[in-house]
Amino acid sequence: MAKKFGLNDEVVVIIGSGAGGGTLGNELAQKGIDVVILEAGKRHEIQDFENDEWPMFSKISWLDKRTTSGTWRVSQDFPNLPAWIVKAVGGSTTHWAGASLRFQPHEFSARSIYGNVKGANLLDWPMTYEELEPYYALAEAKMGTTGTNGIPRLPGNNNYKVLAAGAKKMGYKDFHTGNMSINSKPRDGRGACQQIGFCFQGCKSGAKWSTLYTEIPKGEATGHLEVRSDAQALRIEHDVKGRATGVLYGDSKGNRYFQKAKVVCVAGNSIESPRLLLNSASGLFPNGLANSSGQVGRNYMRHMTASVYAIFENPVHMYRGTTMAGIIKDEARHDTSRGFVGGYEMETLSLGVPFMAAFLNPGDWGRDFSAAMDAYDNMAGMWLVGEDMPQESNRITLHATEKDQFGLPIPNVHFSDHPNDVAMRNHGFQQGKALYDSVGAKRVIFTPPYPSTHNLGTNRMSSQPRDGVVNKWGQTHDVKNLFVSDGSQFTTGAAENPTLTIVALAIRQAEFIERGLRRKEI
Repeated sequence: MAKKFGLNDEVVVIIGSGAGGGTLGNELAQKGIDVVILEAGKRHEIQDFENDEWPMFSKISWLDKRTTSGTWRVSQDFPNLPAWIVKAVGGSTTHWAGASLRFQPHEFSARSIYGNVKGANLLDWPMTYEELEPYYALAEAKMGTTGTNGIPRLPGNNNYKVLAAGAKKMGYKDFHTGNMSINSKPRDGRGACQQIGFCFQGCKSGAKWSTLYTEIPKGEATGHLEVRSDAQALRIEHDVKGRATGVLYGDSKGNRYFQKAKVVCVAGNSIESPRLLLNSASGLFPNGLANSSGQVGRNYMRHMTASVYAIFENPVHMYRGTTMAGIIKDEARHDTSRGFVGGYEMETLSLGVPFMAAFLNPGDWGRDFSAAMDAYDNMAGMWLVGEDMPQESNRITLHATEKDQFGLPIPNVHFSDHPNDVAMRNHGFQQGKALYDSVGAKRVIFTPPYPSTHNLGTNRMSSQPRDGVVNKWGQTHDVKNLFVSDGSQFTTGAAENPTLTIVALAIRQAEFIERGLRRKEI
């Protein structure tokens, strides 16, 4: 039975239970530190998952109203759904595809290596790859990442076989079925992947790593972790000295509670985390909690993304097997001869028919669209994932008039592509088309970006307090016992899927918090 803590118990309060919050909660609990995780969503266990796209989208997605602005296509197509993420225990680790990639060493020094990119707010991370490398190793061992620690990679499905055949024709060298935190053989009390193909809907077999059924139950078993679902953080309170004292939260019935805290860790994703800090403004912090730099909410990144789908003469059945079944890494290098800084990954991707109809060309209809959908069985697909440029103007702000169910301003997500993002996307489109053409594609379709699944920045790390929100440990520059523990602390986005780095940072942060509490330094 999981421990229940009182509202007046001085615990570490973590807001959010995903890759950052769920991992941090377990790591601290294993060290004997009492933790309460506040999760805005409900708790859905494996038996509650459905292998059906729309019902699961409605059940687990974060569908609270948000607004969008800027020139990005998402603002036109999905103005109230800027992000496709989860509101449930486990956060977006229930929805993610499992890709677990380390950043490249140069990506921690983007400002130094890329130089002064006009219009970009680049900054070097206040840490190096070498500092994070031991924690990457711990994260891979924890998550059971294939291709590491002697764990075999998953078998390639047809979608991957098409990608690999094209990669060979293109002269690419670094391609395989991925570093995936999905069991390729039984491990950690969970079975091997059954290749069901509904990774985005929650893994019915439990083969995919998710804090819902890995980190959180382990933490609860220690007696030092309590997870409160249906508990949306509304405001972080502080004392006259500016030290965080606890979190005000509300449930779906409108009840409000205040949980006392000795440390507060914000892990609500790059939209809700800055929103919470901005909504926690006070006389001492008039522009938002921990926002003396004015950087809270700024530098929102969502990766340069787009998709390339190809139709072939014969069936491919790309939906059979893992949703993300393989990767080409050759284009992830930094090589300005291509016309942009940074790089991008080419990752196989399959969407079910309902989402393909929604995302192939949103709002479109007619002969071309219906012909493509008719050829669904004969499709292969890839997702382009690249490093987008942080820009101060890309930001999360509080809406001037619209309020949520608790009477608080909802977030507005403003984003416009940087010219570097556009150049990278166009290069990816052309390389993707050339790859599929090389293996006999009858038709190639370029698909615009979907609602964001990789939400980054907005509370970024910086060496100097004026340049960001947190230091190299995720500790806010302004408030010693307030931390950021999710992807919003990323200084830059790199070309790689972010989850492994979020987990590595959480493991590292847990060590820092435990040490600081023991030494009475935080």
